[in-house]
Amino acid sequence: MTFYSAFVLLIVVIDPFGNVPFFVAALAKVHPQRRKQVILRELLIAYGLMVLFLFSGRPLLAVLEISEPALTLAGGVLLFLIAVRMVFPPSPQAWKEEVEGEPFVVPLAVPYIAGPSLLAVELLLMNREPHRWPEWLMALTLAWAVTAAIVFFGSQMAARLGARGLIAIERLMGMILVALSIQMLLTGLNAYLGMLPS
Repeated sequence: MTFYSAFVLLIVVIDPFGNVPFFVAALAKVHPQRRKQVILRELLIAYGLMVLFLFSGRPLLAVLEISEPALTLAGGVLLFLIAVRMVFPPSPQAWKEEVEGEPFVVPLAVPYIAGPSLLAVELLLMNREPHRWPEWLMALTLAWAVTAAIVFFGSQMAARLGARGLIAIERLMGMILVALSIQMLLTGLNAYLGMLPS
């Protein structure tokens, strides 16, 4: 996987445009003057968790004795389920979390930004080519920065693009993720078949 493809995969998995409505809803009860501070704090917490998992995920796999084909197949299944939700979203109420007061860590940092699908991708990247960790860290940082810019100005973006515009972008990202998840499944299956005795 190239640096560019890793960056695109991370952006698609985080799904910043799809998160905009959830951020707006979660911050509805927060004082307007506090919203920017809360968003920045949650973004920094999410980034810290993402970087921590990038370097601690591989030792965890070694302890659990999970093979690379199993991880690749599991990641493909998980990404496919996320992609289906993006292409065919359920009613907004089905995924909306009720937040009382000011949100802290949950649900903005986790799981809206640093969700399970993102952590699975980080595991795949580091497990396949751990020596390229500077590239993966840079791709993760750039994906986080783009996400931060989108959600930081989420209310203005939602007003300009409208609900239909956000849905259209999310479905396009979902279609890309479907193709990536199928490729991941094929790669994992091919690796598993290669491990079988001939």
